Amino acid sequence: MQFELAFVLLFAVATAVAIVARYFKFPYTVALVVAGLVLGTAHAFEPPHLTKGLLFAVILPGLIFEAAFHVDFRKFWKNKLAIHALAIPGVVAAVAVTALLLSPAVGGLQLVQGFAFIHALVFAAVIVSTDPIAVVGLFKMLGVPKRLAVLVEGESLLNDGTAVVLFNLIVAVALGGEFTTSGAVLDFIKVAGVGGLIGGLIGFAVSQVIQRIEDAMVEITLTVIAAYGSFVVAENFHYSGVIATVVAGMLCGNWAANTGMSATTRVAVESFWEYLAFALNSVVFLLIGMEVQLQSLLDSWVPILLAYLAVLLGRALVVYGVSALLRLSSERVPWSWSTVLTWSGLRGAISMVLVLSLPEDFAHRELLVNMTFGVVVLSIIVQGLTMPPLLRRLGVTGQRDVYQEKYELARGRLGSVHAAMGALESMRRSRDIPADVLDQLEKDYEQKARAAQEELANLKQQTNRFHEEEHQEAVRRVLIIEKDSLLKAYQKGAIGKEAYEHLSTELDERLAKAKDAEAHVSLEDSVVSNEPIRN
Repeated sequence: MQFELAFVLLFAVATAVAIVARYFKFPYTVALVVAGLVLGTAHAFEPPHLTKGLLFAVILPGLIFEAAFHVDFRKFWKNKLAIHALAIPGVVAAVAVTALLLSPAVGGLQLVQGFAFIHALVFAAVIVSTDPIAVVGLFKMLGVPKRLAVLVEGESLLNDGTAVVLFNLIVAVALGGEFTTSGAVLDFIKVAGVGGLIGGLIGFAVSQVIQRIEDAMVEITLTVIAAYGSFVVAENFHYSGVIATVVAGMLCGNWAANTGMSATTRVAVESFWEYLAFALNSVVFLLIGMEVQLQSLLDSWVPILLAYLAVLLGRALVVYGVSALLRLSSERVPWSWSTVLTWSGLRGAISMVLVLSLPEDFAHRELLVNMTFGVVVLSIIVQGLTMPPLLRRLGVTGQRDVYQEKYELARGRLGSVHAAMGALESMRRSRDIPADVLDQLEKDYEQKARAAQEELANLKQQTNRFHEEEHQEAVRRVLIIEKDSLLKAYQKGAIGKEAYEHLSTELDERLAKAKDAEAHVSLEDSVVSNEPIRN
């Protein structure tokens, strides 16, 4: 009964913290960690321990799937180079840089006897994954450009999987295993690649079933199967469960939800996952606070501070390095965004669980645990609390974002009104509803459409960027239709191979120019500072 009571108390505390945090406009996840620290220090009650089993079996798949489900694949793919650079080679580089900074610092000050580079490498692999939950909520509240939010969320989705795979490889070497660069690369590709394949197969199968049924409760259950099933299957065969769940979530959110779910079902599915994410986040951040032993951390404050500085500096070097390389591409980002990406790299539950999974007799295990817990708490509290003033100081929020929000609201409203008017026209043709009823509804919706169109027209008069966005989007869509029509003509034999290849090459060049132009417009819209962009 003690276990059940503990969970009831956790949810009661989480509810109270949510109410207080909303009232004082305080970051919710930071408030949860602080509440957990207070409860843990006071020994208010015995909570369930944040074990690898609890995180991997219950919490992690749900959180990862919910985040992946809501990622717009089109926006993700438009930023694929930046996201993958940060989440894969960037993570490897961050591990190496952090270890190179930490090892001589701890050894040079003679804080710990026998603390070698391999131990610093294990710590770096433990701490490298980021948890953006605390800052993404702030991004939405403060109106941060959506592309920046996509970069933060997209990187976090992929770097969790990269970090877990790296951790397993490095710990195996620390315990006496052989290491070769080629072997490590092949192992990484196999573990991550097969994990993605498993997630793709399960996500595809679930999506196929969703398209053939119309039952909200069953479809919610299918998404749960996709989330936890992909994770469990991949982990059972020793592949990356995190990557599997990411792929399954993106498939369900971008394909199954758009093509197989009715509007009512989609609302139900999204409401379910929104609540589940809230519940899981509440539990995990409270447990983070309650797991920490303050006295033990205070005894190790010097290595914790050195570790925190090494982690921050390592991430900064990687983020700014990747940003410098991206300035040679169409996915370049402003330097102010690089600062935000560095400071938004909060650490979370995955790091704590990974370090607790080290064998009991692992060298310097207690120090590694203290350093990890200390860095996690510092990152959540220090970076979480200072993120709003940093965003305002960098000018990443501003009036232009207000215009963007109004534009998206008006455009979304107009789209939904047009969809409703199409449905009314279909009802009129099928004669399911009396004509006099439809007449009044059509008048109401025509009035709503005019209001939305007037609002869009007013917004376009205030800035030209919305017209440019729509123009580039229309150009890209028309070119895609042209290419599809060309392929069909070639398949039917209407044109020969030589003509097809020539015309197809021309269209590809025009598509590439259109994508560059669209990315350029998106970049200019997103940059709210006056920082010049240089190639």
